[in-house]
Amino acid sequence: MTTQTTPPITRGTMLNKVPEITVYFWVIKILCTSVGESFADYINETLGFGLLNTAVLFGVALVAALVVQFRTRRYTPWIYWLTVVLVSVEGTLLTDNLTDGHNVPLWISSTVFSVLLATVFAAWWVRERTLSIHTVNTRSREGWYWLTVLVTFALGTALGDWTVELTGWTPGVSILLPLGLIALTFIAWRSGANAVAAFWVAFVLTRPLGANIGDYLSLDKPEGGLGLGTLWPSLGFLAAILAVVVYLSATSVDRTEAPMPSDTDAVA
Repeated sequence: MTTQTTPPITRGTMLNKVPEITVYFWVIKILCTSVGESFADYINETLGFGLLNTAVLFGVALVAALVVQFRTRRYTPWIYWLTVVLVSVEGTLLTDNLTDGHNVPLWISSTVFSVLLATVFAAWWVRERTLSIHTVNTRSREGWYWLTVLVTFALGTALGDWTVELTGWTPGVSILLPLGLIALTFIAWRSGANAVAAFWVAFVLTRPLGANIGDYLSLDKPEGGLGLGTLWPSLGFLAAILAVVVYLSATSVDRTEAPMPSDTDAVA
């Protein structure tokens, strides 16, 4: 019986920086998107920071988190998921600034971010010949990954808000659409659809799902919500994220340890 050991991390090598895609990944991802919606609203509206100041505040925090994330050479749960939370908030604020700050129609934001996402995917593919999150093991691929994540959050926000605007659905009912589309994506993947494409479709769709859950909990009852406000749902989501991250840190059940096969100059 042989025991598999993790390869040593040396200068010029880096392990995959994205966790294994397990149920824990999707649970935290949806929680992060809910935080992105409710916490951004709390800072912007309840505390009165305003959209621009809130975007600047979280933009600075995101840059700091990315610096820490890029300096590591392996997936570290608390660093990775802190960065996702901040990307979620900043992506939400990008769309909200366009919509509420500059009166850009949601259909235009949705179109622009869709084109931008397609452009990022195309450039990532041309540069790396893969869009797989299982090979995010060079600085270049990590850069493309986080740029893609930011655009997906902005796009998911625009698409979700646009859907609600078009349909007039209450937050509770609006949860069902992205949930159903995610279920169809899962069925397509299980039926043999491309795994990478299915992952990114689900990644985009979890944004409006999480946002609608956040709205449902926070909005007043006359607006179709539960009237819990934005603070308590935000704290609850953050506590749940922390609990799962602590579990993942202790168990390493979502860690992938495939070392990069080449491109050592990209991380030296």
